[in-house]
Formats: sequence, C-alpha cells, structure tokens
Amino acid sequence: MSSSILVIDVGTSGLRAAVVRPDATVTALHYREFAPSSPFAGLVEFDATEMARLVLEVAQASLAEAGAVAAVGITTQRASTILWDRSTGIPLGPALGWQDLRTVGECIMAKAEHGLSLAPNQTATKAAWLLKTYVGDEQAIAARANDLCIGTVDSWIAWTLSQGALHVTDHSNAAVTGLADVLSDETIKWHERACSVLGVPISMLPTLVPSSGIIGVATALPGSPPIAAIAGDQQASLIGQSCVRRNMAKCTFGTGGMMNVCLGDSKPVSAERRRNGTFPIVAWSQTDTSSQSTGQKTTWGAEAIMLSAGTNIEWLRDDMGLISSAEESDAIARSCDSTDGVMYVPALLGLGTPRWDYGARGALFGLTRGTTRAHIVRSVLEGVAHRGADLLEAIESDYPDVEVPEIRVDGGMSRNPTFIQALADATGRPISVSPVTEATTVGAAYLAGLAVGTWSNLAEIESLWSPHTTVDPQPNYDRLAVRAQWERAVTRAAGWITELSSLDF
Repeated sequence: MSSSILVIDVGTSGLRAAVVRPDATVTALHYREFAPSSPFAGLVEFDATEMARLVLEVAQASLAEAGAVAAVGITTQRASTILWDRSTGIPLGPALGWQDLRTVGECIMAKAEHGLSLAPNQTATKAAWLLKTYVGDEQAIAARANDLCIGTVDSWIAWTLSQGALHVTDHSNAAVTGLADVLSDETIKWHERACSVLGVPISMLPTLVPSSGIIGVATALPGSPPIAAIAGDQQASLIGQSCVRRNMAKCTFGTGGMMNVCLGDSKPVSAERRRNGTFPIVAWSQTDTSSQSTGQKTTWGAEAIMLSAGTNIEWLRDDMGLISSAEESDAIARSCDSTDGVMYVPALLGLGTPRWDYGARGALFGLTRGTTRAHIVRSVLEGVAHRGADLLEAIESDYPDVEVPEIRVDGGMSRNPTFIQALADATGRPISVSPVTEATTVGAAYLAGLAVGTWSNLAEIESLWSPHTTVDPQPNYDRLAVRAQWERAVTRAAGWITELSSLDF
C-alpha cells in the first residue's frame, strides 16, 4: 500500500500536481500555466471550468507517472471566488481572482454603514457582487438559496475531484474570506451577521472542515484516493517548511511576499488587523482524536504582506530591459560591492504591512551620474529584502512575546544568493532556504499524510526539515544605519497618489 501523497497546488498564474514521498521528496511534477485575465484595470477574472479541466489533467498525469497514492492534498490561492450551479456544476460567470478590485466601494460602504472591516482581496464582497450580477436582487437570490454554490478555489477543486459530492472548505481558507467567525466560539463557523449584511446565504457556502482529516473521495481520479487535506497556500508553505512550533517563521517571495509565523495554540484576542499591519490567521486545523474532544485542534499564526516582490524583478526584465532573465539579476548585482548609496522602494502596487498605503509608489533614491545598471539591479534586490525586514519587525511588534530566531524562505527569489544575503543583513537573522522552491506542495502533503498515517505527528514533520542552504548576516553590516536610511526612503515614497493612500480597509 502506497504511503505517498498526491498534491494539487493551484497558484495565481499556474497550477501543478505532484507526488510527495514519505521522505518529503517531490516527484512526478506536472505544471500548466493558468494566468487570470484582466479585461479592465483593477479587474482580475479566470475561467473556473478550464481550471478544473487542467487540474484533472495534471493530477492524472502525476498518478500515471508515480502510481497509486494514499491520499490527496489540496492547496490553493486564497479568497478567489466562484459561483456555480449545484445541480450542473457549471459556473454562472467568470470567477473573481483575489487581486480583483471591483468591490472597493462595497468594502468602504460595509465599514461605514455596518462596521464590517473587509478588504477587496477577501471573498466576502466578491461573493456578494457575483450574486447580484448573475442572480439578481435579494428576492431572486433567496429563491435560489439551495440551488447555488459559492466557494473559493479549494472548494471548487474538492468539488471537481469528488465529482460534485463535496462542497467544503477548510478553516485556513475560510478564516481569510471575511465571512467566517473564527474567535467567538470554540468552533470556527460562518459569520451570520456578515453574511446577512452582504446578502450571501449561508446555505450556498461550503461546509467547514479541518485542514487535515479525511474529507471525502476523489472519484474523478484513478483509484479514487481519499481527499485528506485542504489548506491555503501560505499556510501550506508554513507547515511545508516545518514551521510547526511557536516563533518559527517563513517568508514566501513569489509575485508578492508573505511572512507567516506559527503561534501554536495561542488563540488571538481579535480578528482585526493589528496596529503594525499584521493579521491573525488560522495556520491549520486537525481532526482532534483525543478522548476529551470530538472537534478540531487549531494551530494559529500571524501574517504580514508585501504587495510586490518578484514583480520587481519582472519589471527589471520585461519593462526596463536591465536584465534578460530573473536568474541574471544575481550575477549583475554581484558585479558591484554595494549600491553606492542607491536605494529602491518596491512599492509598484503600494505598500502592505506595516503601512497599508495603496497610494505609495516605487521609487529610486540616491542616483548620481556614476549610478550603473548593476547598482540599480542590486538596489532592487536589497529593496525587496528591506521589505522582508519590515514584515518581520511588524510581526514582532504586534506580538511582543514572539521572537523569530531564523527565517525560512521559499518562492522564486529564494534561489537568488545576493537577495538571500541582503535579507539576512536587513533582518539580522539567519536565512534558511527551502529545499524546494514551492513549499506549498510539501505542506499540503504533510497535512494529508498526517491524516492517513504517512507521518505520525508534527514533531516528525519538524525533523524532516533539511534546508538547501543557510546564510548568516554579515558581521560588519551596519544594519541600524541602513535601516534608518531605508525608513527615510519609504516615507518619501508613501502617499504618492493621495486618493489611493486615503483608502483604509
């Protein structure tokens, strides 16, 4: 009997399937590009039917290559929203990607009129918009309350794999929708008032299930393996880098950047964004098999967000023409010993944690006649590293009893040595690089494997961590002076577009 795990991993620009072996090695990887469309500025959509087709395609390819598996784990982009017919399984219209900004006005009104703090990158107002657009008014929506399904990408993939038998989402995904009540009771549930205010019938929402635990059967796949895990991508990356104890942290540097720290079983006192711009999250939940409980055991976490990370490298390559490939940025940056005073603020889409300034814009400071291409490329890498340090400082400020000893990193930029050294210098912490670029896949496998016995417990998962490399801060780096200069640069880049800077969700 195989103890390997098939993982479906659906990101923002592509999706993959792979098989993870008991020693945490990844094999039989099959990938398909699946980028969303943007019909107008601020609008981000995708075809959920095509996504489902591609998921089945890569999953079947992985199984054909690797053989039977013990279970399936699902990890996906969070908060993207799909509305479909329960009887036919056909979406009523395009799905809305998490970056879609068409509901900014609805978020502002929800806070002003009802005191609900919602952001346009959450599911809540996207679900309300889809219902109003494709179903109609309140009466029409009520008439179809039992006929339609609203879900995030994980829900859609579970529906697809089970051929319509499952309409579920796990606690890690539900907690970032804006529609879940995660703190008022022992059990995470849908927020009745938020759903009522937005006109989203709870009957259309998925059943809440633990992140780790047998949920149903993937009848659409050969052998019909059990579906044993669902997790949001960042949470999967956290456990995928074996950050299973309090104070352990990871940062994923992909298109954007996300830092997460494990808080263990310490339940947050509030679900609101904290003073320094971080958010409490459900890291993952497990079916509690202890004799004293019949519910789930929840592991909590905190999250800090960088709106653009790898986007800045794409800008250097595709728009500025300063590099021919992302990999080349390392060699060009290493051709000079320093930026010679040049500093870059990577705010192409605004600033996330800690400022949350949507009107901030990217900026280069300290340019002279002697500034070269190498200085600019190096300053971009260092600028993203400084944003990583901002995220760390925000988490430790919002949680004074948290002290992160090292940062584990994955994502495309994690393979850039110049960037990793800059991150170690800016944070003053050792940086351990994940052995796989996409730790989300390994994390979803761990959660599924815990449910079916591939791995026994979190301690075993912690023992499987084997970094690609670990980099320490340079002893002669004057971190305090450079960080002070960085703060001056960020302050000058902030508030560039006043109208956007005034938005607060």
